[in-house]
Amino acid sequence: MIAVEGGSFMMGATPGQGTDARENEKPAHKVTVDYFLIGETEVTQELWFAVMGSNPSHFKTKGGNYPVENVSWNDVQVFIKKLNEITGQQFRLPFEAEWEYAARGGKKSADKKYSGSDDVDEVAWYKDNAGGTTHAVASKKANELGLYDMSGNVWEWCEDWSAGSNSKVIIRSGEIYNPKEAARVSNRNEYLVTKMSRVVGFRLALLP
Repeated sequence: MIAVEGGSFMMGATPGQGTDARENEKPAHKVTVDYFLIGETEVTQELWFAVMGSNPSHFKTKGGNYPVENVSWNDVQVFIKKLNEITGQQFRLPFEAEWEYAARGGKKSADKKYSGSDDVDEVAWYKDNAGGTTHAVASKKANELGLYDMSGNVWEWCEDWSAGSNSKVIIRSGEIYNPKEAARVSNRNEYLVTKMSRVVGFRLALLP
C-alpha cells in the first residue's frame, strides 16, 4: 500500500486533459481528500486466490501476477470482507476522488494526461499495445507516487455509486480494448454492480 498525503486538487477536465475530456468530466472542480493508503498495483490473481480459494479471471493462464478480473463489484465486497477478517484491517475500494487524486500523483501532480506521463505507452496497456490481453501488474512505468497501471490494463471498481443510480458504480482507468483516450486520469465510466468482465478489476484502499 502507498501512503497518499491529503490535499486539494482540480478534479475532472483540467487543461492537461485537452480536447479529449468528455462531458461527464466537466467542469473541473476543486476537491479535497484526506490522507489514505492505496494499492501500489491492481489486486492480483494470486492475492484473490489466497483469500477466496478460487480464480475467476478470464486470463488466468497468464500467471498470478496478472490483475484479477471477471469479478463484479458485489464479488469484490465479499473479497474485502474476508480480507479484513484475515488481516484485522479495514480495506475498502477507493472513492472516485481518492482514485483520481492518486492517479494524478497527489501533491506531486504535474497535470499529466495519463497517470505519470503524457506518453500513454510509458504507463498504460491499451488497445494499440496490449495485444488483446491483460499484462502483469507493474510492467509499465509508475506515476509520481509509485502507483502502477492507473492508466489502462483493466478498469478499476470504485466505491461510489453513479449519480442517481442504485445499480451502477463508478469505474476508472480504461482497459486493454480501449483507445488511449480512455486511459486518461479524468476519464470515468459506470458499470452494473452485478456485472463481470474480463477487463474490470480493482485495487484496494485503506484508512490509516
